[in-house]
Amino acid sequence: MLTANELKLAAARKALEFVPDDAVIGIGTGSTVNLFIDELAAIKGRIKGVVSSSEASTVRLKAHHIPVYDLNTIDEMPIYVDGADEVNHYLHMIKGGGGALTREKIVAAAAQEFICIADESKYVDVLGKFPLPIEVIPMARSYVARELVKLGGHPEMRHDFLTDNGNIILDVHDLAIAKPVEMEERINQLPGVVTCGLFARRRADVLVLARQGGVEVLR
Repeated sequence: MLTANELKLAAARKALEFVPDDAVIGIGTGSTVNLFIDELAAIKGRIKGVVSSSEASTVRLKAHHIPVYDLNTIDEMPIYVDGADEVNHYLHMIKGGGGALTREKIVAAAAQEFICIADESKYVDVLGKFPLPIEVIPMARSYVARELVKLGGHPEMRHDFLTDNGNIILDVHDLAIAKPVEMEERINQLPGVVTCGLFARRRADVLVLARQGGVEVLR
């Protein structure tokens, strides 16, 4: 039986097939993406460079001498490759376990195609078993938390953690997210919320899913 890490590596390797030549591509954050970055290093001569969604990914990319670009300098980005904490059959996702959800959402929005790479443990029927991360401006913490309780969740502040943007994360437990697009819009409208970790309006276009029996490509 393949380990979780071996499954992640299989998905990362398969995703290389989606990387176009002579392009700047978007890169996400997390353990599966770290493996993708390591694999990308072997073909870095084929691409112009990368837009990174986090300081952590930028450090890893630069260690491999892969050029990192500011998104504001890029006119066109054919693909964005990132993992997920949960992904459903409609390719809606929960992301932000690593705390980079806002920059991930920005880079994903700028890309023509979102390639999600994941192992089978992340593939679920209903989103919400994984606590939903929400980036919040610090002064709004208590207000936003009270509003999230009204939605049926149990928010907890992520201790000793600030995002790359200098904000806090509220992780919301016990939300059964039957309508991800509606929930995303509702939470994002709360004053003080920078963004929530539901990627439903901008869902994945392609899911590269590593299972024990092989890697599937779902659209």
